[in-house]
Amino acid sequence: MKVSIIVPTLNEELALEKTLSQIQQLSPHEVIVSDGGSKDDTCKIATRLSQHVITSPSGRSLQMNAGADKATGDLLLFLHADNRLEPESYQKMLEYMENPKWIGGAFTLCIDSGKWSLKLITLLANIRSKYFGLAYGDQGFFVRKEIFKDLQGFSPIPICEDLDFYRRLKKKGSVILLKEKAHTSPRRWIKEGIIFTTARNVLIAILFRLGFPPHILTKWYLAIR
Repeated sequence: MKVSIIVPTLNEELALEKTLSQIQQLSPHEVIVSDGGSKDDTCKIATRLSQHVITSPSGRSLQMNAGADKATGDLLLFLHADNRLEPESYQKMLEYMENPKWIGGAFTLCIDSGKWSLKLITLLANIRSKYFGLAYGDQGFFVRKEIFKDLQGFSPIPICEDLDFYRRLKKKGSVILLKEKAHTSPRRWIKEGIIFTTARNVLIAILFRLGFPPHILTKWYLAIR
């Protein structure tokens, strides 16, 4: 199975080199960096460490859709610029996706921090994913390319595109939530404060599910590098 890994970026020079170096160790079919107009050395780093670097209008959903359009693999794997996967997690994904029963899925979240508060948030986030079917993009979404096309990709909304996509994916067919982990940086929680960031994220998710306009919700969610 050919895997196209798609990484959306915007001014990610501090995290990107480590992320792409680790991704290349997984030996995917291709790595596509979809940039939304970075002003730093993001594209320079991406050119050195990925097969394809493309540009698109800024916005994670737009950038991921642009990357998917470029992809030639059978399976699309979307990772954030501060995500990383262990080889064991990647191989387990491949094993499951060899079974045509599964159309896609996500990994279990692991916030890379020894803080007890972030360990608790990790636990609660995984309970949310397992029992309420609410997965976020930093859990590493994977989906068969033909299914992604049928779903018309990510909705062109400025925030909560991950919640929206995962909900639509689950309606389309059988989705697997792997026990294996996708690691993510604690930078947002550290920068903005653990309590504030958690409360804000929960509130945004609830309001989105209630139909609150995404263009207003996005004003509460600043880009943290």
